[in-house]
Parts: sequence; structure tokens; C-alpha cells
Amino acid sequence: MERVPLDALAGWETDPGTGNLRHHTGGFFTVEGLEVRMPAGPVPAWSQPIINQPEVGVLGILVKEFDGILHCLMQAKVEPGNANGVQISPTVQATRSNYTAVHGGRPVPYLDRFRDPGPRGPLVDVRQSEQGSAFHHKRNRNIVVEAEGEVEVHEGFHWLTLGQLHRLLAEDDVVNMDARTVLSCLPFAHAELARELGAPADSFREALFRSCDPSAEARHPLGAVLSWITEARTRTDVHARRVPLARLPGWHRTPERISHVSGAFFDVIGVRVEAGGREVAHWSQPMIEPHGTGVVAFLTRSIDGVLHVLMNARVEAGYMDVVELAPTVQCTPASYEHLPRSARPRYFDAVERADPARVRFRSVLSEEGGRFHHARNRYLIVDTDLDVPPDDPDYRWMTVHQLVELLRHSHYLNIQARSLVACLQSLLTPGEPAPTTERKDRV
Repeated sequence: MERVPLDALAGWETDPGTGNLRHHTGGFFTVEGLEVRMPAGPVPAWSQPIINQPEVGVLGILVKEFDGILHCLMQAKVEPGNANGVQISPTVQATRSNYTAVHGGRPVPYLDRFRDPGPRGPLVDVRQSEQGSAFHHKRNRNIVVEAEGEVEVHEGFHWLTLGQLHRLLAEDDVVNMDARTVLSCLPFAHAELARELGAPADSFREALFRSCDPSAEARHPLGAVLSWITEARTRTDVHARRVPLARLPGWHRTPERISHVSGAFFDVIGVRVEAGGREVAHWSQPMIEPHGTGVVAFLTRSIDGVLHVLMNARVEAGYMDVVELAPTVQCTPASYEHLPRSARPRYFDAVERADPARVRFRSVLSEEGGRFHHARNRYLIVDTDLDVPPDDPDYRWMTVHQLVELLRHSHYLNIQARSLVACLQSLLTPGEPAPTTERKDRV
């Protein structure tokens, strides 16, 4: 991959009237402007570039049992924005433009198994959002299908158990964002992990395992949680309007990038890519390049022996329905040097100053490498004794089972929270490193 000027992106053009960046076919995505007004927010108004990708992509994992243990067919995939090149991705990770071959490339392997999952239907099938701060109403179909009959394992694909995948989440930049979101949507993941690896031993894992149980007593019943989310969506006043990219106040374009005048937040850059094992061997595209590594964290607490997670009802301008549940803390610290102190995340210090002995999970994970260049976050799970009033308008303690129940439906948990749900489930696994052997079975 190499950076190139925005005007040198083969196949891309700048609209002469709006300055928007678009593909010459009209497919894939456009980079446009967004004007946002949120009168009650810590920042009441701003403008920014936004990715408009109205297509619904497919993120699919094919699963099959070997010797009574569930395995997932995963791909070692190169994305232009990955910090380390290859990461573990779902069986299928494709936009509509990809799988309808707008680019004139090869067919997407295994796609037919998700288009026609058989008479029993998929195990998981739900549309979920992506980053509401970078995408305008972006959705992907998260789908898990149990394989029937023979599965030819193509080059670059391997069968991995859930235990292997969840242990690999503790390794920096190994399991990609799209794999994490699909894994989080598996309602039976904790039961499969227990069957594969045995019951948890220490008290934290015991509380976590109980938290996955449908009969576990929660601080707030699920009906009350749903009402809280509906109330947050109803009271929040957000006006987001797509506007020409060329006329965004506070942003300027040079041949190499589109940047904020403060030098903060992110840039829009251009890249030229050559990659093997893809539907096309080379292409060009714009990408979002964030400034700084983010922090994404769950605060957890055992309440009557059941682990609870502190969730935030978060507003982002690009969401379909105004509010989604987010991690306790989700921010890029460097950006707050240019924002009011009131915008600083409420529990940021509780995460950053936590006793290291109470940090249960820590890993640096990449965001989607097809649209973001070297976008990385420190994912953390921190145990705490913190209490939160039961009527707090912005935060609620929830069990893992409640989160998984909401993941059966669209637009309740944001992409960062879904990644952390997968990381939380990984704490049910033993602490030894993930196996490095690869299953070669052809069944």
C-alpha cells in the first residue's frame, strides 16, 4: 500500500459541484460532509466529513462441529488499513459492491452458503451498525450459518474453535473488527466455550459465567432497560444533515488530505493498494486516518454474585436511531485537547487510573481496515466497586445475558460494545496462549 494524492485515486472522482469523493461506478461509498446540531450535547454543533455507504454488507461465519466441538471457518485477510497487514476475518466479509462484482473481480468464496443457508436457516441473522462517528447509517448483515455437507477449505481459510478465537482476542491486532462483531452475536458462545474448555475456576469468571445465565438476577429487568433506551432516543434532539464536502467549515483540502484546521480528530487520505488473495489484485480508495489511539472500556462489577457491565446510552450523528448502547468509556484522548472539558467521558479516570490488578482484559485491536487507516483502540475490561444511581439517565448496569439478548436485534449495541462483548466472553477461557496449530480437515 502507498499513499497517493486524492486527485490521483484511480477510479475515483471529485464532484465539481459538491467536492464529494465518489467512485466512477456510483458503487462502494462516497465521502461527503455532515452538519450536526445537538443543542443539549457538550458540543452543540459541528461539521465533519462522513462516509456514506448505503449498501448492506455481509459479515458471515460458517461453523461446523468436529468431534463435538464447534469450529469457525475464518480467513486470514489483508486490508489496506490494517496496522500489521493480515488479520483473522470472517468467512465472508463483503460489501454489496464487492459481491455483485462492481469492480469486475472474482466471486466471493462461500457467499452462496450465506445467501442460501438451507432449510434450517441461519443460527444468527441480524443487521448491525458500524461507527456512527464515521459512517452515515451504515449497516452490515451479521450472519452465522452451520455448514451442511462437504466444505472445501480454500487457501487462506482455516477452521478455528471458539476457544482459539477468543484467546486470540488477547493478542494485539489479530482478530479483526468484523470477526469480533459476528462472534458477539452468537447467543450460545458461553455455553460452547464451557463445553470446549471446562467451567471457570476463579470468582470473577464464576460471576461472569452466572452473568451469561438467562436466570441470573439483573440490577434492571430487560423491559426497564428497553424503556430506558427508548426514553433516551425520544428525549435526544439531534439534527444531522448531509452537506457538500467542499464547504465544510473548519476543514480544508490539500492534494494529500482533507484535515481539520486544528490538526485534530482525523484526516481523509488516499491510498493505492496491491494485495494477493482478494477479489481484485489492485485498487485505489479514500480512507479515514484517525489521530491517536482510542480507549474503549467496560467497567464491570459483581452484584449479588452476578457480573454486571456499565453501559452508556450514547448519541452519535451517524446512527440510524439516534442512540445505541456503548461501552462505559469510548473516546480518543487526543481529541479532547480540542473539545470542552464537559465533553470528557465521565468514567475515563476510573479506567485510566485503575489498579492494574483489576484490569481483567487489555488488548490493542484494530478497527475496520477497509475504510480506516491504522485505526486502533486499547480495549479494556476493568473490575470496579463503583456504584451508579439506578435512575442515572445515561448509564445502566446490565448482565451479559441481557447484552446478548439485545444482540438478537438491530441497533441496540454499537460496534465498540460488540467487540467488548466478544472480549468479555474470552475471559471464560483459560489463560494459556492460543494454540498455533491449524486444522486442515476437509469434511
